[in-house]
Amino acid sequence: MEYLRMRFVLRFFGFLFSVGAIFFLIGAVGLAYGFWFYSKDLPDHAQLANYEPPVMTRIHASDGSLIAEYARERRLYVPIDSVPKLVIGAFLSAEDKNFYKHPGIDPEGLMRAIVINLRSGGAREQGASTITQQVAKNFLVGNERSYERKIREALIALRMESTFSKDKILELYLNEIFLGTLTPGRNLHGIAAAALDYFGKSIHELSIAEAAYIAALPKGPNNYHPFRQRKAAIERRNWVIERMAVNGYISKEAADEAQKEPLNVKPRNVSPNSIASGYFAEGVRRDIAERYGEETLYEGGLLIRSTLDPKMQAMARKSLVDGLVRFDEARGWRGAQQKIDLAGREWGLALSEVPVLGDVQPWRLAVVLEVARGQAKIGLQPRREASGQVVKDRETGAITADGVKWTRRPVERAVSVGDVVYVEPLADKDGQFRLRQMPEISGAIVAMDPNTGRVHAMVGGFSYDQSEFNRAIQAMRQPGSSFKPIVYATALDNGYTPSSQVLDGPFVLDMGPGQEAWAPKNYDGKSTGVRTLRYGIEHSKNLMTVRLANEVGMPVISEYSRRFGVYDDMLPLLSMSLGAGETTVMRMTAAYSMFVNGGRRIKPTLIDQIQDRNGRTIYRHDDRKCANCNAEKWDGGAAPKLTENREQVIDPLTAYQITSILEGVVQRGTAQTVKAVGKPLAGKTGTTNDAKDVWFVGFSPDLAVGVFLGYDQPKSLGNAATAGQYAAPVFRDFMQMALKDKPATPFRVPAGIKLIRVNASTGTRAGGEGGGTILEAFKPGQSPPEFVPPEPEEIPQAEYQGNPAAPRQAGGVGPGGLY
Repeated sequence: MEYLRMRFVLRFFGFLFSVGAIFFLIGAVGLAYGFWFYSKDLPDHAQLANYEPPVMTRIHASDGSLIAEYARERRLYVPIDSVPKLVIGAFLSAEDKNFYKHPGIDPEGLMRAIVINLRSGGAREQGASTITQQVAKNFLVGNERSYERKIREALIALRMESTFSKDKILELYLNEIFLGTLTPGRNLHGIAAAALDYFGKSIHELSIAEAAYIAALPKGPNNYHPFRQRKAAIERRNWVIERMAVNGYISKEAADEAQKEPLNVKPRNVSPNSIASGYFAEGVRRDIAERYGEETLYEGGLLIRSTLDPKMQAMARKSLVDGLVRFDEARGWRGAQQKIDLAGREWGLALSEVPVLGDVQPWRLAVVLEVARGQAKIGLQPRREASGQVVKDRETGAITADGVKWTRRPVERAVSVGDVVYVEPLADKDGQFRLRQMPEISGAIVAMDPNTGRVHAMVGGFSYDQSEFNRAIQAMRQPGSSFKPIVYATALDNGYTPSSQVLDGPFVLDMGPGQEAWAPKNYDGKSTGVRTLRYGIEHSKNLMTVRLANEVGMPVISEYSRRFGVYDDMLPLLSMSLGAGETTVMRMTAAYSMFVNGGRRIKPTLIDQIQDRNGRTIYRHDDRKCANCNAEKWDGGAAPKLTENREQVIDPLTAYQITSILEGVVQRGTAQTVKAVGKPLAGKTGTTNDAKDVWFVGFSPDLAVGVFLGYDQPKSLGNAATAGQYAAPVFRDFMQMALKDKPATPFRVPAGIKLIRVNASTGTRAGGEGGGTILEAFKPGQSPPEFVPPEPEEIPQAEYQGNPAAPRQAGGVGPGGLY
């Protein structure tokens, strides 16, 4: 009996074993088939070895400050060796505490998630992805919600663990993970970008609480938004801090202290430099896009060191804006930006719906709430941080008589209730504001180093937010008389001297049968007789310039204009000698730089240096060679010298002669307002026909500046408008600020120049004829003429120049239009 029972038990267990073996075999076959089925078209995980994530390009000013960032995804890539252990501990505690122990998946956690999801019928989804699985999902599998996707994710995770080190996987995760959108349009990927945007810090500066908050975000950034979901954000952060203590990354005492801290999210505000440098940054962006393409610009992680001087940029912007406003306000008050109905509406809400320019500080948008007893009460649009958070809401102020004085109207006639206007705080009058209006006129200013072409400042209009069109490099305008120095430099480079004499008298060009003759006039309509070349520029004489150009030859002047970079291929027409062609402020500023730098070609640049994502320099503007600059030590010999390889555009002695003459424009000529700067300066005014454009281009020994003012749709600035009235003061104001702390350095006189005292009026050697004298610059072999009393003569009424083959250029310079 006992034997039979034992036999039955053995047979029963044998049966169970056989059944189990069969099921095991079936399961193994099923698993093998499933592994084969889901593995047959898996993406190649090995591609991650060469993965280069999209990284934002950053533009820095010359002082290292950030002025712009360009990216489709905001990311700064940080190698795992550079990630602080505190940050690693926070993420491992929040996402995968066993990361360095498991093979890529967590079976226990996976089964727990499946059971919870099945029981809840999908109403309560539970995840159990390891960090390795999240990397697989983000890079290779995608976000489809299905069990098939989870299986594929797990299989790739297992393969990744066998191919890559744990540190490599963690590095990919920390740099790829999405961490929210704190500021609209700025999607944050990776810990470095998140640390900057949430706390304005690098990852190495994060506290325990800050690192824990960033580590809390991967589960759902919108669920833990620091402003919209503040309570949930703090609870989740504190949970991460608790897990960090449990896992031994921080002490219990440190955790308790960190949990007591407020959230302290302080979005990184827009740099003041980026506000003032919109046109400059856009110029750099366009340059990079042309050099390397849009993909490299937005994903290549380039580090660009620009030539921008933030202080000088702010000065340039203020000078130009003040000049535009000065011109505009002299033409009167045009009225409110717009009008809103405040009846039954809260004024703050109504005003918040009105678009505002973000780069016109300290101007602010306001709405008139009431007008009574000689003043207007206004409500100011709230100031906001980069995150959109309001700094100060429902702020009010007043526009008094002082604030509308420039309109030549009382307050009651200047504004009314519901008017939306720009205002500016009055200095030393708390709560009082000055009425402002956006100028209709526009313009540009460029400041560059004349020796290298490095652009220190560039402003292309009143407001980049209002118009991205950059009038410094995109607007093609007639330079007017500011082109004349090119004509005179050509003459000086071909045998003329500053004392050479040219007739300032009537000039008529026969245009051929059936066409009206061309007869240019001086700005004042008068002729002064025979005068020196210096006089012709200092007093901007059109007739002298045309006659000189006719003598020298327009083909030669056309070639010099190409050398100076003003025009690429100038038509050899006499009207072009008076600036009838079209060019840009940048080109004109670069051309004048070649006068003061000794006649050497420069190429304007906004960029000093470009490095790729790995720190390798891929572009450098200064390509001059220095043979001994890499010496390991100094042996007491001469210092290394840069090899000068720039083309000589004109003779250095010619360059000084024209510089000296342009200095006379400031001292005695059409730009005497610039003398107020009190430093050695040179330059030339330029007013085009009908005063549609006004220019001033000039320089100190180490700074060249070009200024242009005009309407975008060209029209006259006024019958009496001149560059000396409107453009030169912008140059003056800028130079007063830029050179304030600089010594009064005279212009450098090159070897070979002879300075001889001459009569300022006649250019003859100073003698007994009386009158003022100046030191004039002559080349070797040149000398001023001796004084000879002139014979009485009459200036001819008209001197015809037959040239019927030369057509008159459309839009050419007419009578009396240039100064």
